[in-house]
Amino acid sequence: MDLSERDVAPIAEKFLEIKETVNQYVVGHEDLIRLIAISSLSEGAILIEGVPGTAKTTVSKIMARLLSASFKRVQGAVDIQPADIIGVRIYTRDEEEFILKKGPIFSNFVLVDEINRLTPKTQSALLEAMSEQQATIDGETYPLPRPFFVMATQNPYEFEGTFALVEAQRDRFMFSVPLRYLNGEDEFEILWRAQTGRLVWEDYARTLAPVLNPGEIEGMIRTVSAVHVEEPICRYITDLVMATRNHADIRLGVSSRASLALLRGAKVNAALEGRTYVIPDDVKTLALPALCHRLILEREAVIGRVPVDSIVREILDHVEVS
Repeated sequence: MDLSERDVAPIAEKFLEIKETVNQYVVGHEDLIRLIAISSLSEGAILIEGVPGTAKTTVSKIMARLLSASFKRVQGAVDIQPADIIGVRIYTRDEEEFILKKGPIFSNFVLVDEINRLTPKTQSALLEAMSEQQATIDGETYPLPRPFFVMATQNPYEFEGTFALVEAQRDRFMFSVPLRYLNGEDEFEILWRAQTGRLVWEDYARTLAPVLNPGEIEGMIRTVSAVHVEEPICRYITDLVMATRNHADIRLGVSSRASLALLRGAKVNAALEGRTYVIPDDVKTLALPALCHRLILEREAVIGRVPVDSIVREILDHVEVS
């Protein structure tokens, strides 16, 4: 499939409309909005790490409405069981048979709030869905609706009553993005919007109208998959990934999932910019969210508190496009 600028122009236009609509209520976090758009068009998953009150849940609710997608939210807690997420068969006395009651995972857009409050057993229930877009219940496998997108949040600074995500689970997330407190100007903007009545959720929600429907999203997913990638770009991604596996401060580099995340994400990023081809800057834009959460540092680097993002930036500085 040969693309023209006319094919990708609607994607760029819709993204601009979504971004402007979200910014009417949410202050800052434009990078997060872009990553959610990239993840959804790549049918990936995104992990948002940040302190409470940084609009993680609000952004996801707005995006789900704008994408006209079925939306379900799972609140992380230690008493949540796998069946509460994927579903369970229930015996009905009237029909004298077991009927499948599907869980919230059978939605287009699934938000798992505070995922690290789920037990490891329950966390693992998400692995199959995130990797293979299917769920197995009582030995039977059921496909999940398309498009399918998972967004999870966690507070990395709170440890009581939490269960850290294991490496295999973190690797399933296409991107991870840290959310920090806003700067002074953005904090003032929030206060002023509240003072002038522009921060009332009920009023804002009434103005939200779907920008895309699931069918249009499916079409865009097919379009971005055809964005052109030259061999040097694939070589550049390979060199970045190999650099993480050979760095002195890194004990465990990134997997091939990271390579694919960079490739697929770079295609979507190019389309959001109105291009039919990938350039190195598309890869560089996504390097931090695609690589940082997958790296395990050497003990000395951990003790020395070497920031993971500084290591990835160092790699970006040293690896050149061939």
